[in-house]
Amino acid sequence: MTTRQTTAADASDPTLEADVFARNCASRPVLQNVASRWGVLALVALREGPYRFSALRRRVEGVSERMLSQTLQTLERDGMIHREVQQSIPPRVEYTLTDLGAQVAKHLEALIVTLETNIGTIQEAQATYRRD
Repeated sequence: MTTRQTTAADASDPTLEADVFARNCASRPVLQNVASRWGVLALVALREGPYRFSALRRRVEGVSERMLSQTLQTLERDGMIHREVQQSIPPRVEYTLTDLGAQVAKHLEALIVTLETNIGTIQEAQATYRRD
């Protein structure tokens, strides 16, 4: 990550460094996809192992079928997950992390653990903020 200014011409040059702070950086939409509410949860859930669509939807409580489908398609396009159609009747689809997805999910899980571990402090800060 750098802080150099990127021009529109730079965005199409793959030899230049990525700079997520630059408006046209190709990494920015990927960050948005990965860091979305459902993207984070899907990636971290898939660290547990392969999931079929319906099992993953049960694991990530609250996500609609449509949103999970869109999220998985986006993460597959970005190279984070692999979708495998297994030849059976009816056909089964299984999702797994790619090497890149596993690397990203590891960092996301560390963030989740930090937040869960410190939820008491976070709730105190929220209560103080509301009182002020």
